[in-house]
Amino acid sequence: MGALNWRRLLSHLKPHWGRMLTATVALLISMAFGLLFPLMIARLLDSVTHNGSASFLNRWVLSVGGIFLGQATFSFVQSYLLAVTGERIVYDLRTRLYRQLHSLSLDFFASQRVGDLISRLSSDTTQMRAALTTNLAALLSQAATLVGALAIVLTINPRLTMLILAVVPILILVARFFGRRIQKGSSEVQDKLASSTVAAEEALQGIRVVKSFEREQYETLRFAAASHATLSAAMRLALYSSSFSALMMFLGLSSIGVIVWYGAHQVVAHRFTLAMLTGFLMYGLIIAGNLTGLTGLYGQFRTAMGAVQRIFQILDLRSSVPESPQAATIPVARGSITFENVSFCYQGGAPVLRGITLDIRSGEILALVGRSGAGKSTLLNLIPRFYDPTAGSVLIDGTDLRRVRQSSLRAQIAIVPQETILFGGTIGENILYGRLEATEEEVMAAAKAANAHEFIMEFPEQYKTVVGERGARLSGGQRQRIAVARAILKDPRILLLDEATSFLDSESEELVQEALNRMMQGRTTIIVAHRLSTIKAAHRIAVVDRGSIKELGSHNELMRLNGAYAQLYMTQFRDSAEVFAGQEVSLQENLL
Repeated sequence: MGALNWRRLLSHLKPHWGRMLTATVALLISMAFGLLFPLMIARLLDSVTHNGSASFLNRWVLSVGGIFLGQATFSFVQSYLLAVTGERIVYDLRTRLYRQLHSLSLDFFASQRVGDLISRLSSDTTQMRAALTTNLAALLSQAATLVGALAIVLTINPRLTMLILAVVPILILVARFFGRRIQKGSSEVQDKLASSTVAAEEALQGIRVVKSFEREQYETLRFAAASHATLSAAMRLALYSSSFSALMMFLGLSSIGVIVWYGAHQVVAHRFTLAMLTGFLMYGLIIAGNLTGLTGLYGQFRTAMGAVQRIFQILDLRSSVPESPQAATIPVARGSITFENVSFCYQGGAPVLRGITLDIRSGEILALVGRSGAGKSTLLNLIPRFYDPTAGSVLIDGTDLRRVRQSSLRAQIAIVPQETILFGGTIGENILYGRLEATEEEVMAAAKAANAHEFIMEFPEQYKTVVGERGARLSGGQRQRIAVARAILKDPRILLLDEATSFLDSESEELVQEALNRMMQGRTTIIVAHRLSTIKAAHRIAVVDRGSIKELGSHNELMRLNGAYAQLYMTQFRDSAEVFAGQEVSLQENLL
């Protein structure tokens, strides 16, 4: 990881510099108390060997007690402040990362798996916290202790000190050798862990399908395979880390052995006292321990860098639907929509829309029909600017969507999708999602307009009924009516219905369609149509085929053409119990 990335990593400490500075000072003071202890031991041995008095021993034990108390006190201060700072960093980082995910466009999520993103929000941020607090504090502590101990032993015996320092170049070479492998192994572990999380998340979200196809054993084996891949990667990482730690321990203890051997010779030659050798040996242990610790920390930093890079990958992404700094906030829209020679293709894919030109008048209801994959839903997704056209422009009231703020644009639009998404709260909270500042009376009025109030009141908890994961406690028709109520509460100028009744039974469809018909009054509405009940409310029908509009007009006009729509109608809609009875659906007189 380059110097620039290190600076970027450390920049996350800036908002917490006060606590980190206090923790660092406390850490240095605690370290200083720790360095006094070997000197006290040397003084004790020297006194004992020279017939020290009892009063000296009493003073010595009081001094040592004071050292221990001071070390413990400042150790508590730095440990507490580091823990608090670490939790705040995780909070800030997760919040920033989550905000960044919400700023990205839909094409990013189309290529990502939710389990992997959750892994970055949880596991990776935790590792980054460890790098910035626990590991960084340990680095400062061990580096400061190493410098302090070296300064002391240099005053005792410079030659012995050189013997200790001789092992440093070897430690650096070993650290560089293992460091790269540990970082690569860490990234692999995080990736494999994310894959196993994805496998579990997908299976649990689709548990109804899993059980209906009796695939419990299959999903268990799939998760086990993903977990085994994680295990294999973790074992390789453990091999590198353990080998690194063992080699560091061997080099550190070997240097201590050399110190004992050389120091003992100095004592025998009467150039060194036993007390001095003992004190030097204790400082040697401190130095060797901190040298080993520093190289171990290097390995831990390299491990954390794998997670940090995964986080930076997300933070560095930019939305493929950028908002111009000069984007304007649009007033309440009239609701006219224009497609000017619009073409679109998903990244790396074939064209989905080709040269579409279409004017939708304010208050008009337009139905989009066509075979699956014709481009109907893609055309719908360009209106709230979930995607930008590859060529051409989409305009609202004559203004190019790329020149308006996305928030002000989407405030004018409500979408009722084919697959209803409810959140795991209450029924009332899910309806309130349409307009958070709405009152209880407004929520209830929206539910009544959506034909949802009656079934809601049958629950013991009524509007406080918890819907369960993705609305699992409700039927499909109930979920869809809550989605309609949510859209009604938003009171949009433009309504987008993406096959909103395609999954419903006849009774539920009738209730939902009745609510939709009320909601469409006075609003510009575009319907991706699947059934006759949704087509018959449309003023005009556009036939989409292979990314182009092949036909456009009322039902009777298109039937008289005897073209694509007539064929589609005869094959897809002829079994419907409802018929047009040969009457053309005309535009309403009060069309805005």
